[in-house]
Amino acid sequence: MIKKILIANRGEIAVRIVRACAEMGIRSVAIYSDADRHALHVKRADEAHSIGEDPLAGYLNPRKLVNLAVETGCDALHPGYGFLSENAELADICAERGIKFIGPSAEVIRRMGDKTEARRSMIKAGVPVTPGTEGNVADLAEALSEAERIGYPVMLKATSGGGGRGIRRCNSREELEQAYPRVISEATKAFGSAEVFLEKCIVNPKHIEAQILADSFGNTVHLFERDCSIQRRNQKLIEIAPSPQLTPEQRAYIGDLAVRAAKAVGYENAGTVEFLLAEGEVYFMEMNTRVQVEHTITEEITGIDVVREQIRIASGLELSVKQDDIIHRGFALQFRINAEDPKNNFLPSFGKITRYYAPGGPGVRTDTAIYTGYTIPPYYDSMCLKLIVWALTWEEALDRGLRALDDMRVQGVRTTAPYYQEILRNPEFRSAEFNTSFVESHPELTQYSIKRNPSHLAIAIATAIAAHAGL
Repeated sequence: MIKKILIANRGEIAVRIVRACAEMGIRSVAIYSDADRHALHVKRADEAHSIGEDPLAGYLNPRKLVNLAVETGCDALHPGYGFLSENAELADICAERGIKFIGPSAEVIRRMGDKTEARRSMIKAGVPVTPGTEGNVADLAEALSEAERIGYPVMLKATSGGGGRGIRRCNSREELEQAYPRVISEATKAFGSAEVFLEKCIVNPKHIEAQILADSFGNTVHLFERDCSIQRRNQKLIEIAPSPQLTPEQRAYIGDLAVRAAKAVGYENAGTVEFLLAEGEVYFMEMNTRVQVEHTITEEITGIDVVREQIRIASGLELSVKQDDIIHRGFALQFRINAEDPKNNFLPSFGKITRYYAPGGPGVRTDTAIYTGYTIPPYYDSMCLKLIVWALTWEEALDRGLRALDDMRVQGVRTTAPYYQEILRNPEFRSAEFNTSFVESHPELTQYSIKRNPSHLAIAIATAIAAHAGL
């Protein structure tokens, strides 16, 4: 069994892994840049080590991270999500230095990280994919030619892309001509590769993903699906498990496809297979070779600790469950509470958290790294916490979400919480009839009124009285 883990990440996912380690009797080692010196994951881990002044460089240096794991006596490294979580070089260096990488092999990371190679693997395995190019396009001329063959609209995608970056929808030849250099530039900066390919754009699909677990004994299971259709600019906002939009037959079919996809590439550890669903047809989109931000809602409906299973698998143990043992119960929703202002085109709102009150009550969970007095640094993702609610029925889950969002207080910065309340009140969303176009189809939901904070009002009144009195 693994004895000590270096957590090569920060924020709420680092705290999440620390908690799993504590429950399993495993020592945890946190890392931090100067900007994260006072972060919660640093306070909660058994040990914490600086990775330098630069806010990003240390988190993105695979050899430095593995060297630190060796120096601190760790026998494993957990990459979390983001940063180097899908970096094959990190997995290679771990193997080279005798450190267990808590994730799939470097070979699988490379195959699934290359979107065109992933498409070829899925086609070979009999998993349906969207129509597109056989491989990467060499230049704009080939892209234009292939787009004519596929038929507009098309999606121009970075081959090594992920997280919603390096992707553009092109409705015409003119839009493709404009988007091509931008995607090339974005892909080069974000992923170090200028390779791109084309896929047919599936208009207004549902975005459905399946959680899988696989061990080194040939056992592969799915933990049902999550609905990630509520997103903005390819960035997920609200995730739901299971999808309230699927029939039992569709649920079983997608779960079986996910297992088939994982087995086809020799997958090991936790992963997610993402699909698009439109007009009854299911298409493979991509495979994420890491734990997902939204793994929490899968845990809520199945009772299976995904991070614990990751550590068990990396320790060489069999899965603790068989497919027939896995059931889902009720509905869970996760709200990504971002430090952004929806009323101002989702402008980032970094700064000091002057007050933070976590919501509670039955069926409510928060995964976060913020606290009262914490300053959200401007160098990282804007997500400051994940609010998760669970209830037996869809309607109860929606009502619980409204209540929990109202219970929560994050003061000092603007957040997306009031915007999510508007979504939960929307009749279309409540009837479970929505797709990836929901956010852009409902711009009016950002026109909510903001409740005045009582303490702010008291300060304003006191200031006015003092001014009137000449104080």
